[in-house]
Amino acid sequence: MIIYKFGGASVGNAEGVKNLVEILSRFQEAGIVVLSAFGKTTNHLERLTACLFSQDLPGFSFSLGQIRDYHFHLLEDLFPGDHPVYDVAESIFAELEESFSAGWKDYDFIYDQVVSRGEILSTQIVSAYINSCGISCRYEDIRQHLITDRVFREANIDWSATRLAVSENLRPGGREVLLTQGFIGGTSDGWSTTLGREGSDYTAAILANLFDAEQLIIWKDVPGVLNADPRYFQDPEKLERISYQEAIELAYYGAKILHPKTIKPLQNKGIPMQVKSFLEPEKEGTLIGEYERYDGEKPIFIVKEDQVLISILPRDFSFVVEEQLSKIYGIFARYRAQINIMQNSALSFTVCVNDDYIRIPRLIEELKSEYRVLYNRGLQLITVRHYNEHVLAQIQKGRNVLIEQRSRHTAQFLMES
Repeated sequence: MIIYKFGGASVGNAEGVKNLVEILSRFQEAGIVVLSAFGKTTNHLERLTACLFSQDLPGFSFSLGQIRDYHFHLLEDLFPGDHPVYDVAESIFAELEESFSAGWKDYDFIYDQVVSRGEILSTQIVSAYINSCGISCRYEDIRQHLITDRVFREANIDWSATRLAVSENLRPGGREVLLTQGFIGGTSDGWSTTLGREGSDYTAAILANLFDAEQLIIWKDVPGVLNADPRYFQDPEKLERISYQEAIELAYYGAKILHPKTIKPLQNKGIPMQVKSFLEPEKEGTLIGEYERYDGEKPIFIVKEDQVLISILPRDFSFVVEEQLSKIYGIFARYRAQINIMQNSALSFTVCVNDDYIRIPRLIEELKSEYRVLYNRGLQLITVRHYNEHVLAQIQKGRNVLIEQRSRHTAQFLMES
């Protein structure tokens, strides 16, 4: 069995959906297809979530209208006449509209109930279109099979319950394509959860592990894993092959082409992964597998936006010692703030974290109850793997660097954007 995963960029419009069907027709081995929400739908649903949480009815109605128009334009391109999938989409938008008056108070819970609808919409529409093209496609709601805990927005897999649910109900039969969602799961009592941004790759890796797949192929809008994001760097190079270890490092430092948890389920069973271009499906992509070392030692650049620099200082000029650090770490863990850089001196402890407009202000307020706190928002973190001095000089040129850290293979620079 081969697991295919298609990201939102690959199905951002009707032509993308048609291209997906063409790829499935060309590669007959596909058993399970994991699909993300269309285009930038997740971003739009995040804005809808913010309006719901703040009870901003005009903003909520406007955002919902935009999302609805986008999906129905796509539907009209795929199904010019009448089709039952229109009613399916209408029912999903009715659920979203009703959520405004549901009385939900917890932001993370609201996020998962709202944002998960993006994947449900995309898979319902695409499964209907695949069947209309004469390919047998079975739609499955992954929330019934991928069972998680109740840590909303970053749910953890209940492997025992998931293994049982998948083995009993999810295996495809014959030549049919089984289409399901990435990024989302469900609790044992029926609530939707999400696995963290870019979590669709992780879903595909979980299914590859549970089915002992021959290979996982992830289809992207780039020719493979590049050594730099083309939005920030000119002429990035494709990496031909990288090891599981290198892939984990890249994901940890924020390479958006991989979810940080994707590699472990594959490495545990030695399942190779290939990252390929959906625009040029006949070309080889990047192979990720049990290789001894990283291909070529080319410098790899990873950029993370929306970083916050937080400096924590005791009010009485005492040292920042283990007891205080333990308390500080506990606060960061409670708000699930990912620490990307840390640095301490005799009188301060400084960290760089991903921004989150709900969690980070609350975290800072709690820290202020016991410490002096200084912070800067809107920063950029650049990580360079396999660096050399020339590369580092180019990165820093003309930039205001707030923190620089180096290890044997990795250099990081926190800068003003």
